[in-house]
Amino acid sequence: MQTHNIKRAHPNKKARRVGRGGVRGKNAGYGNKGQKSRAGHRIRPEIRDRIKKLPKKRGYGKNRARSVVPDDLRDVVLNVGLIEKKLEAGEITHAVLLEKKLIKTQKGKIPPVKILGVGEVTKKFKVKGVEVSESAKEKIVKAGGSVE
Repeated sequence: MQTHNIKRAHPNKKARRVGRGGVRGKNAGYGNKGQKSRAGHRIRPEIRDRIKKLPKKRGYGKNRARSVVPDDLRDVVLNVGLIEKKLEAGEITHAVLLEKKLIKTQKGKIPPVKILGVGEVTKKFKVKGVEVSESAKEKIVKAGGSVE
């Protein structure tokens, strides 16, 4: 063994190189000047410009959820012929229609009902609190019933 073969147990740390000879010196790998070389650089995504040029869809404002009848309560349509078949002569109300299972509650509420004039009527019905079309009204009155 000679003196030039001897190695230290704890060699000196290498000096940090700065500037052109250093690792990540001068521009730190960001090239020269311009937006991309600046701290916090951000290039606007190209897709955003395309999205902004598309027309907005209308009807999505603060009042879009408001309506006369909520969406969860859909109108139930019944024909006079079906009522003739399922019910006895007498009063027709929401309660009676629920009891005879001609309508069902929707989310715990009784839905609006409209009676249409498809079919024939021979029994006397007294309709209360239910919407009735003109043709259905004529048939019910003709059979001796009434609409309130």
